[in-house]
Amino acid sequence: MEYDHIVIRYGELTLKGRNRKIFTTQLAKNVRQALKDFPAIKVEKLRDRMYIVLNGEDPDAIMERCRKIFGIQSMSVALKVENDVEVIKESALKLLTEAENVRTFKVSTKRSNKEFPLDSQQFNQVLGGHLLANTDDFTVDVHHPDLEVSVDLRDEATYITTKKIFGAAGLPVGSSGRALLLLSGGIDSPVAGFMTMKRGVQLEAIHFHSPPYTSERAKEKVLDLAEKLSFYGNSVRVHVVPFTALQQKIHREIPNGYSMTVMRRMMMRISEAVAKKEGILSLVTGESLGQVASQTMESMHAINAVTNYPVIRPLVAMNKDEIIRISKEIDMYEISIRPFEDCCTVFVPKQPKTKPKLEKVEQFEANMEFEQDIQDILDNIETVVVEAKDKQDEDMDDLL
Repeated sequence: MEYDHIVIRYGELTLKGRNRKIFTTQLAKNVRQALKDFPAIKVEKLRDRMYIVLNGEDPDAIMERCRKIFGIQSMSVALKVENDVEVIKESALKLLTEAENVRTFKVSTKRSNKEFPLDSQQFNQVLGGHLLANTDDFTVDVHHPDLEVSVDLRDEATYITTKKIFGAAGLPVGSSGRALLLLSGGIDSPVAGFMTMKRGVQLEAIHFHSPPYTSERAKEKVLDLAEKLSFYGNSVRVHVVPFTALQQKIHREIPNGYSMTVMRRMMMRISEAVAKKEGILSLVTGESLGQVASQTMESMHAINAVTNYPVIRPLVAMNKDEIIRISKEIDMYEISIRPFEDCCTVFVPKQPKTKPKLEKVEQFEANMEFEQDIQDILDNIETVVVEAKDKQDEDMDDLL
């Protein structure tokens, strides 16, 4: 018997109350976008469920694609039947007997259709008895069954499912606004982007490129990471900043211990300017408190003081091992460790200040003319739109 639907469950979206429609509408949009190369399907959005009508399309391929869509708590292939006891009994029997490697089962009924003649517990007993009476090799195991026959009795129809697949959870990308990710090409910033997207944020990225100190392969690495991020949402626009001249000026004219702090403040100023131009309301970084000299509390205070924009730091309380684990699970680690330097490793001072004084930083900057340098950069930014080429080649089993 062929399944004809996929049931999508919302998870935390069900807690959104009056705002739920905003989130479910965005999720439906994201599902349709992710499945646009399955032309026969139809997406139906209800208040507490979403259904994909398969119309002959491959359910396994569709569910694998859907596993990467934030906002989906779980999903199941389903058989839709009419609200008739005998029809449900015969359909469930076929699903059980056609299942492979199954010897034990349990029945689980959810009854939202209050007009149905039996309540959930009564129907569990009726259906379970029918399945036992019409098979020889199956037994009931309510604790650890090989197969759970789930029956969802709804007003419009009944949906029978036998397996639950967990999704990426979180909130639908696009439901929480937009943010600009400072994407370096290392391990941390792509993970920060992933975790921000999981809270419903649509990302754009900004990358600081310093040729000839950083190569085209380093830029390519960043675009590959952006492509990986696009697997979990829509396309990612990457703003590539020509940073060489300003970075050289900082290296020449700022005292060695403070050059790193000033460089990162300039990155923040440029990022804020790009965000304003694009109508973006926040910045995202991969900073983890205490991990390197620029990520002490004092450094973060001095760097952050240059912008009034909110700066989201999803990794701030995580250690490197935790970040690496996630990087591997979302298949970004091998790209991140490619041996191509990013601009943050250029002109690194031998003894960077770990407790820079904001007053000194501002004094050094006041003695220099940065405004024209920043404007020249903004006038020459290259924007690249990155899309996932194939959303079916990832495996999220470890992450989920």
